[in-house]
Amino acid sequence: MESFHSSKPHVVCVPYPAQGHVNPLMKFAKLLHCKGFHITFVNTEFNHNRFVRSHGADFVKGLPDFVFETIPDGLPPSDKDATQDIPLLCDSTRKTCYSPFKELVLKLNSSGDVPSISCIVADGVMGFAATVAKDLGIPEVQLWTASACGFVGYLQYDDLVERGIVPFKDENFEIDGSLNQSLDWISGMKNIRLKDIPSFIRVTTLDDIMFDFLGSEAKNCLRSSSIIINTFEDLDGEALDALRAKNPNIYTIGPLDLLGRHFPEKDKGFMSAGSSLWKNDSDCLTWLDKWEPNSVVYVNYGSITVMTNHHLKEFAWGLANSKLPFLWIKRADVVLDESAALPQEFFDEIKDRGYITSWCTQEEVLSHPSVGVFLTHSGWNSTLESISAGVPMICWPFFAEQQTNSRYVTANWGIGMEVNHDVKREEITKLVTEMMKGEKGMQMRHNSLEWKKKAVRATDVGGSSYDNFNKLMKEVFHHNAI
Repeated sequence: MESFHSSKPHVVCVPYPAQGHVNPLMKFAKLLHCKGFHITFVNTEFNHNRFVRSHGADFVKGLPDFVFETIPDGLPPSDKDATQDIPLLCDSTRKTCYSPFKELVLKLNSSGDVPSISCIVADGVMGFAATVAKDLGIPEVQLWTASACGFVGYLQYDDLVERGIVPFKDENFEIDGSLNQSLDWISGMKNIRLKDIPSFIRVTTLDDIMFDFLGSEAKNCLRSSSIIINTFEDLDGEALDALRAKNPNIYTIGPLDLLGRHFPEKDKGFMSAGSSLWKNDSDCLTWLDKWEPNSVVYVNYGSITVMTNHHLKEFAWGLANSKLPFLWIKRADVVLDESAALPQEFFDEIKDRGYITSWCTQEEVLSHPSVGVFLTHSGWNSTLESISAGVPMICWPFFAEQQTNSRYVTANWGIGMEVNHDVKREEITKLVTEMMKGEKGMQMRHNSLEWKKKAVRATDVGGSSYDNFNKLMKEVFHHNAI
């Protein structure tokens, strides 16, 4: 048994405990698994329980060589089926996860039932896992799950403090035009204003948990021996140049979905639900079948975004008044006020052309021919999946580096328009109609298809992401190429 095991490299993967971080790390882990690696995938106990609730106990049984383990997140127990309080979670993972993770690594390495650990792949904001690796002499690599431009944005936090821009004197910065100032000195970012820097700079004190957490985790990640980013060279070239000036060992291997086509067996033995923390509704794909190509608006604000009841109603009526068919993924916890409900007259208005459900497999929806535009919160997974599918976007960024992604989508890549933060139904109707039927929308659809070609080319044999994956295998994992 031991000799069979010892021939297999063993990689431990540790995502930040939120859907948008679990997904890319799970996709990467499956590719490694196809290459013959033994995988230990470490979720928090809270998210592990959510997987069980979403998909049943079989889902987390794993495979003999793809095993799920857990560590506590340090927060009080809860069985809520929703993303946890992000600032509390960030603070807690940073302060409490080092010891339980170190214990788990030592337990795995002494068990004899699994190969000894050859590498730890830590999420770019789970620095404690990389520290454990260094302290135990295990090679480490970090997977930055957000965009390269977002990464550069977080690395500006110290500079903005040194320049006296942050913290703001008082809350007036939201309305006095401060956020509109251009930041033309930042290497690797163009067309950037203060409002496009990841949103945790919007503080009046430097004690803010998220400002401190993301600023320091991004710096820690940049010091990793190697960094993997789910993007491709054509898309993020300037930002990547700026990052490589500080750490040359950066491997772009995205879009991971497209790279995955070289591994047709990657989902073998796994449940088809992927790594979703919510139950998927597959009936929405059948519903999409009945519509013309490029005729449906797809709406999904991701796994964390929450909005007020007022904004929910403005979005809803903006969609309804467009008279266009739409598929809306509306999580149960999308509104801050849990008693919020849309009025019956809204459902009467959209009866034959609106489909509302709580979760779906987004890659399948975006690649469905009837989808014409994606109304998104501009999270990186959603942005990259939209680019991979050649679908233009209407962006309503919520927080973190979503503002940065939205700016790149609209100003630099020419594949989307942005909604004003204080959303009005008339604006939604106008934007949706322009994107689906107007000249600007046509141009953006054309640009989106061009970007899709570049994404496919990057992941083709001989493309930059394909070659970088092979380099990663040889240089970091000391393993054979594809």
